Amino acid sequence: MKISGFTFLRNGSKLYYPICESIISALDLVDEFVVALGAGDADDRTREMIESIGSDKIRIIDTVWDLEAFPNGTEHAHQTDIAREACSGDWLLYLQGDEVLHEEDLPILKRRCEELLHDTEVDGMVFDYYHFWGDYDHYHLSHGWYKNEVRMVRNDPEIHSFASAQSFRRLPDFDGVSYRKKEGTKKLRCVKAHARIFHYGWVRPPHTMQMKNRYIAANHVGQSTSDRIFSGAPRDFDYGPLSLTQRYTKSHPHVMAEKIAAHDWKDKLYETGTGVLDREKHKHERWKYRILTFVEQRLLGGMPIAESKNYILLKR
Repeated sequence: MKISGFTFLRNGSKLYYPICESIISALDLVDEFVVALGAGDADDRTREMIESIGSDKIRIIDTVWDLEAFPNGTEHAHQTDIAREACSGDWLLYLQGDEVLHEEDLPILKRRCEELLHDTEVDGMVFDYYHFWGDYDHYHLSHGWYKNEVRMVRNDPEIHSFASAQSFRRLPDFDGVSYRKKEGTKKLRCVKAHARIFHYGWVRPPHTMQMKNRYIAANHVGQSTSDRIFSGAPRDFDYGPLSLTQRYTKSHPHVMAEKIAAHDWKDKLYETGTGVLDREKHKHERWKYRILTFVEQRLLGGMPIAESKNYILLKR
C-alpha cells in the first residue's frame, strides 16, 4: 500500500501560510508529497521554504495560474487536480496550505488506509475540523462552519477536486474546466477517518489576513472587482469579539510550536466588544447563526441543523 500527499499554493510565504508545518505533519505517513506551486509575486519565498524541509519525498510541480480560464475560484480546484494527478499512491491525502495533521492521528490514519484498501465501496475519508480564528486559542463551533470534510480519496481518475477546492466529487467524462457543474456528478461514498484537521486559515497577523482576503477575492471575482470591494477598507482585518468563538485548551500539532511561539498580534485582538465592525459580518457574528449555534451546542448536543455535506457517509 502506498499513500501520497498533495497540495497546491501560491504566495504562501507572503500570505503567512503554515505550508512547511502542513507538509511536515504528513511526511511520516506518506510515501510522497506533491506540491503544485503557482508562480507567485516577486517577494514570495514559498519555494525556498518548502525546499528547506529537505525531504526527498517532496516533489514540486511549477504552475502558472489562469484566472480567466478558471474563474470563480475554480483555479483552486484546477491546481488541486494538477497535484492529485501526479500522485502515484493507492490513497491520496489532501492538505490545503493552512491545514495541519496532529501527530497522534497518523497511526490511526495508516490503519484506516490499510483496513479499507480493498473495500471498493469506499471512495474516501472525512476528517474532523478545528477552524481556528484570530489566534491559536479560539476556534469555531459555529453553525455554517463545516465540521467535517473529505481529505483522503482513492487514486481514481474519475475523482476530481470540486468547486473552489473545498471538497471532491466523482466527475465522469470531466471536461477539465467545469469544476462547479453539479449535473452528472456524484458525491463520494466516504467513511470517517477518525482523525483531525487543524485549520489555521484565519490565524494571521491582521494586516496579512486582510491581504489574503484581497487575494482570495481576486481569485473568485476578478482583480478589478476585488479592488472595488476593498477600496477604502482598513489595512488590518478586525477579527471581532473572540468571545463569539470557542476556547481551545487541548494540544496543537507539535510542528506548530514555533509558529505559535511567534504569535505577536494579541494586542490587536479583543475578547469582548460592542463596537461596529468596519467590514461585513461573518456568519458566526450574525444573530441568525448565533441562535442556530446555541440550539446545536446547548440543546442538541452538537448535532448540526440542516448540515450540507459534500459526501455520503458510510458506516465502517
